[in-house]
Amino acid sequence: MSRTARLVLVDGAGTVLGALPPLELEAPWWPEAGDVVAAAREHFEVEVTVLRLLSADRPHPPGGSVTYLAELTGSPPAGLIPLDVIPDLSAHPLRAPYAVPGGPARTLAWATDALAAQGWPGITPVQQKTWNLSTVWRLDGADGRRGWFKQVPPFFGHEPGLLAWLGDNVPGAAPPLLAADPAERRMVMRDLPGRDWYDADVAGRARISAVHHTIQLRAAGRLHELVALGVPDRRGARLTAFLRSALAGTTPSVDQVVPDLDARLAATAACGLPDTLVHGDLWPGNTRAVDGGEPIVMDWGDATLGNPAFDIVRLAGGLDDADAAPVRRAWAARWRADVPGSEPERAAALLTPVAALNWAATYATFLANIEPSEHPYHADDVQACLAMAAELARTAPLVDTAAQPDAPTVGA
Repeated sequence: MSRTARLVLVDGAGTVLGALPPLELEAPWWPEAGDVVAAAREHFEVEVTVLRLLSADRPHPPGGSVTYLAELTGSPPAGLIPLDVIPDLSAHPLRAPYAVPGGPARTLAWATDALAAQGWPGITPVQQKTWNLSTVWRLDGADGRRGWFKQVPPFFGHEPGLLAWLGDNVPGAAPPLLAADPAERRMVMRDLPGRDWYDADVAGRARISAVHHTIQLRAAGRLHELVALGVPDRRGARLTAFLRSALAGTTPSVDQVVPDLDARLAATAACGLPDTLVHGDLWPGNTRAVDGGEPIVMDWGDATLGNPAFDIVRLAGGLDDADAAPVRRAWAARWRADVPGSEPERAAALLTPVAALNWAATYATFLANIEPSEHPYHADDVQACLAMAAELARTAPLVDTAAQPDAPTVGA
């Protein structure tokens, strides 16, 4: 599967200049911007910055033909294609500050100034990714040092402060910060040699789980600090309220999807696991295998406070039962050792359909807080997760969960 990218170009003032001929790209993933920028440079000798998605020829990613708004640096090239219809570029209240002409330059100036103040010479920003959940740039120093810039929307606004907290309380378990600006939700992180661990095998996931357990054990006694940082509180009744509010009006309803939700959550609480910091999207692609060290856990925008079992459900997602079982058993053994008398396996089994329901509510929250042109990124996800939650609730009813420590896992 591939992607065809069409770039509508604007100048720094937002004036529409025309469109480049379509670019054929190998990677199908819509948020990827680095390949778009490189292809525009190679084929048309222009420097562009991808701002946001304008439209797509299909209702959801990946692949297909997508049209981006891109800001041109320098003079317009010859051969731009005039637009039959000028896109509506009027301001939108939910548009990210990095998705408007001039926005990336303004926010990158903060990042390069912060690194220059730390003695970094000649910093070159290289765009990597941009969409409604973040913009990510690589920052290359002339002396060979490398950093990573990230800016997130308001509903992920706790991430810079949380990274600072993790650096102070669990050093080495999360990306180390070089600079942070919580007010503007932006941060610069130090580069770590290694690779993003998309392909982590069963043993790799077990290592990720062990590192994450250290984080969760430390956080369990410091929840008041995380509340003060703005990490969303989904403990107890707050989770139920979030699910019902975010999914109000959906068909099927929350109670049709997981009819025993309240009883299931009460039974989970009786399993004795402490509330703690929940990553919220703990799959291997959100971790990094560091050369010569333990993996680190990245991308904390989905973090909440709640039951730690949510993260093992996600981490074991996508594995067949035989491979998931040892990952879950090792996770449960750690919690039983630290919280004697607790029932981690039962908690994970009980929460498996709730995890899918929670993902439906999370996607609904994204849709409520991003502008309509970027809805295709997430529009189908709510119904997909509702269907998954309903199936998991049907196949693992509350009365049977104690006997199903290796219930199906969910990944979103």
